[in-house]
Amino acid sequence: MPDQVTNYKCPKCGGPLHFDSAEQKLKCDYCDSVFEVAEIEEMYADANLAAIEANDVYAAPDYLEWTEDEAQHMRAYTCPSCSAELICDDNTAATRCPYCGNPTIVPSQFSGALKPDYVIPFKLDKNAAVKKLSTFYEGKPFLPAAFKSENHIQEIQGIYVPFWLYDGTASADMTYHGTRTHIARTSREQITTTEHYRIRRKGYVRFKHVPADASSKMPDAFMDSLEPFSYADMVPFQISYMPGYLADKYDVSAEDDAKRVDVRMKNSAGSAIDSTVMGYDSIAPEQRFVGLKHDQIHYAFFPIWMLTTQWNGKNYMFAMNGQTGKMIGDDLPVDNRKFLLYFIGISLALIAVFWLIISFAI
Repeated sequence: MPDQVTNYKCPKCGGPLHFDSAEQKLKCDYCDSVFEVAEIEEMYADANLAAIEANDVYAAPDYLEWTEDEAQHMRAYTCPSCSAELICDDNTAATRCPYCGNPTIVPSQFSGALKPDYVIPFKLDKNAAVKKLSTFYEGKPFLPAAFKSENHIQEIQGIYVPFWLYDGTASADMTYHGTRTHIARTSREQITTTEHYRIRRKGYVRFKHVPADASSKMPDAFMDSLEPFSYADMVPFQISYMPGYLADKYDVSAEDDAKRVDVRMKNSAGSAIDSTVMGYDSIAPEQRFVGLKHDQIHYAFFPIWMLTTQWNGKNYMFAMNGQTGKMIGDDLPVDNRKFLLYFIGISLALIAVFWLIISFAI
């Protein structure tokens, strides 16, 4: 039997529910009824538990030319609404049925050791993301038409990206060479006195919820650039925040992500200690030691609006923080044909002006 999934449906009309960022509640696509997250969570508790218990490995049919290794990383789900068989990779946690359009949740990806601690719900909806992306494209006359088309922009998708959040303490012990210079003047000479100091600083810097994305599909630099996220909106995780969005469970371990988080913590701790050394004309670091201790690691999902486009064999990615609206993107491509036509147009206009001037001069 295929893995089981859950469609969250409206208790009033049976239409699909999605988490509405404006209402901060679940909303029906058909009758616009809204429901509290806790209410729907309780209503589907039994269905989610049954789906978790029905976990079978996908067996690829003979007519599909997949290797055994590929098949091991695939899962088959039966859509509760239309009974279609959905084939996804083994990290898929929330998706949408391509046949009936219903938001589809895989509860087993949020259970046991995989259960997240927190989620930051979407604050900004698709309209806000589309508007932001359109503004990002403005003032770029040589942008390929494929980027500006309405159909293309509407392909932007809301994704809950998995993150590890690290709590820790950095112990720092640093020494610096500092100088202070004094100048005394007389009627005949100037005397410069330089005082040299050995400065030592020891201290602790505590960190709470330092984030690192836990998805290999997401470029680390992109995810880092979308920060900061406000933890004031972070709430205990419930599956009912997922309907209407895409999500994958983590596929980068907390141990692997810790390597780059350690660098971040060490740099931040070093900068914090450096900022306490003041009152000198010059400061030069001598010895720097920063030790780290991880106190606790949390698993969370953060909201991202994302669009990926391909142009001339190159991938372009654009992303917006679904909580704050911060937008980032790759350098935009140039349509050489548009650029050439623009250059020709300007050249012809200049030639026309030149001949006009010549004609009047004659």
